[in-house]
Amino acid sequence: MEFELTAVKEISETSKKYNLHSWSAQGQLNPKVMIGGEGIYFWDGEGKRYYDMSSQLVNLNIGHGNKKVIKAIQEQAERLVYSSPSFAIDVRSQLAKMVVELAPANMGKVFFTLGGADANENAIKIAKMITGRYKIFSRYRSYHGATYGAANLTGEPRRYACEPGIPGFVKFFDPYVYRAPIPFVSDEAATKYYLDQLREQIIYEGRESVAAIFLETITGSNGVIIPPKGYLKGIREICNEFGILMVCDEVMTGWGRTGEWFGVNNFDVLPDMITFAKGITCGYAPIGGVLVSKEIASYFDDHFLSCGLTYSAHPLGCAAGVATIEYYKEKGLIGQAKERGITLGKLLEALKEKHACVGDVRYIGLFSAIELVKNKDTKEPLVEYGLDPDKIMKKILGMLDAKGFYTYSHENSLMVAPPLIITDQELVDALAIMDEVLSEVDKII
Repeated sequence: MEFELTAVKEISETSKKYNLHSWSAQGQLNPKVMIGGEGIYFWDGEGKRYYDMSSQLVNLNIGHGNKKVIKAIQEQAERLVYSSPSFAIDVRSQLAKMVVELAPANMGKVFFTLGGADANENAIKIAKMITGRYKIFSRYRSYHGATYGAANLTGEPRRYACEPGIPGFVKFFDPYVYRAPIPFVSDEAATKYYLDQLREQIIYEGRESVAAIFLETITGSNGVIIPPKGYLKGIREICNEFGILMVCDEVMTGWGRTGEWFGVNNFDVLPDMITFAKGITCGYAPIGGVLVSKEIASYFDDHFLSCGLTYSAHPLGCAAGVATIEYYKEKGLIGQAKERGITLGKLLEALKEKHACVGDVRYIGLFSAIELVKNKDTKEPLVEYGLDPDKIMKKILGMLDAKGFYTYSHENSLMVAPPLIITDQELVDALAIMDEVLSEVDKII
């Protein structure tokens, strides 16, 4: 794929002049121009090809250029491009039915949003409406979105711009076993420690005031932290004990990323609500949603649901969602993600064994992170939490980028979450690039 270099330069300069780019100091930007993509690859303005090893923002599960989904959007645009959410339309009804039928067995209905942040916003409201309580627990190493409520739900530094925050948001610590202050002898021991801490904190906060516990089923951008054995079931038991709603944020882990339709399926647990987005349309059109249990759904038969969005269940998003789910089923991508995850895990373990800079690798399905350290024995992170004055992680991303491996980092972890359509050989080839770059990182620690 090629573009005129003068056009590429103009696109970049115009973007810098008129676009405000996310999470960036604008004067330091030189945005890459993307001109196209197909499968697991995309091309920049100079025609250079990249492995898309983060599925853009861990959302492009079906890869670039999927003809089935594109056609579905085109046909829907010709038939009915918009209707108020108050109307029942074919794709809106069809998608809701498909989502509920694929969700855990206790789920009853879905409220559609435009993405993950407003899914979490509405789940917060629903939790407060249902319980009449106002406190919301969430974890420090979490990201739930950048809108005001979702940012207060978020635990990591991207919440700081929204502080002082909304009263009632309470943070607790993740079961981050790799960096735990105690050398646990087993998963069960770690689970007990973290659950005991949480239960005590709830009591101190006033158990009768806590509406919900929000947690990413598997912590996403903050390092793919996989909960130890029994942890999520323990959260469920605590919620049952105190009448608290359990809300699982599956914006990243939903729709096959972990080798299951939803991440909770890996842990045999039934939350009260599940928020989702990303993989339901893989970015081909904006849509997200809140799945609610049958019990919550029945509550709103007689109580007013104070939630609404102009673009809730937008026809184009619904059409894309229906086609995406059909494509997952036709190609067997959910099971394939689990199988490819075995290959990915072996490759990551080999990198951990080989490289002094790799402290830990964590993976489930095609969802993984490589945690970088200065010293394997002390586990000293390559960059301090919330601080990277020398822009070390940015330099590492630049080295990967130069070799055609696109991903992103957060703190001292590199994300590896390719499209679910990737082959074993493509995984081997892409991780060979990671291997080369980590060899260079070994020299600088």
